[in-house]
Amino acid sequence: MSNQSRDAEYTMGRSESETERLIEQSQLYDGVTRRFFLRSGIANGMKVLDVGSGAGDVALTLAEFVGPKGNVVGVDVNPDILKTAQDRVDAVGFTNVEFISGDIRTLDLPNDFDAVVGRLVLMYMADPADALRYLATRLRPGGIVAFQEVDFTPYTAALHPDTPLANQLIEWGRTVFERSGAHLEMGMDLYKAFVDAGLPEPTLHFEAPMGGHEDWPGYEYLANSFRSLVPLMEAYGIATADELDVDTLAGRIQAEVSASKRPIMLPPHITGYASLAS
Repeated sequence: MSNQSRDAEYTMGRSESETERLIEQSQLYDGVTRRFFLRSGIANGMKVLDVGSGAGDVALTLAEFVGPKGNVVGVDVNPDILKTAQDRVDAVGFTNVEFISGDIRTLDLPNDFDAVVGRLVLMYMADPADALRYLATRLRPGGIVAFQEVDFTPYTAALHPDTPLANQLIEWGRTVFERSGAHLEMGMDLYKAFVDAGLPEPTLHFEAPMGGHEDWPGYEYLANSFRSLVPLMEAYGIATADELDVDTLAGRIQAEVSASKRPIMLPPHITGYASLAS
């Protein structure tokens, strides 16, 4: 396996507010993920490996798809956030989900999973194709490989003279992820990662939540995203907390949308899935 020391720094940091942001993110992208699971063939009774479980949102959705006869095993390198994930699973009464702390590429896991899935995790790995190649060995014949990743490239289409604040946020956001070592085009690179891993060519879809009405939750989500980014933005000399003024950011974004009549696009996600040979 690749040397994990070369992995990108987790750009969003690890804090209680970041955990809350992850939950907000899951709510905004819930439709994208559910459509993805339906297309990829996640179904009742399956045993599914969830890579990079975080606060447990993907695992919770998977538990609905596989039902009580199925099982979900979630893995994350951050043991603290898995406590939150387990509490949330317990709160809804699911008994078919378990979480394991560790690096998915080095854990000794069984090879009888029906599917391996991940959301926004390959973008931080030093060698996504190497990771996929290994994860495929954890699947039974005919198993499903399904990943959902961000791609910042389409944001160039969102730049506009009437939205200077949004333009600045796009520049700052892209820069901090690039400086952290994350793969800015992981969504578009999913195809290459699958093929380089020796997997079948994936089926791909592109989706990006958008909003413009006054009470759209995306404004607060964006503000909270930059709240998580502030430490690295300051460390890299990109922008300061005072320049961002996160406490007023959601309101300023909404005001700009209202004045410009141009909606905000959240980071686009590209989903890719393929089935191994039976």
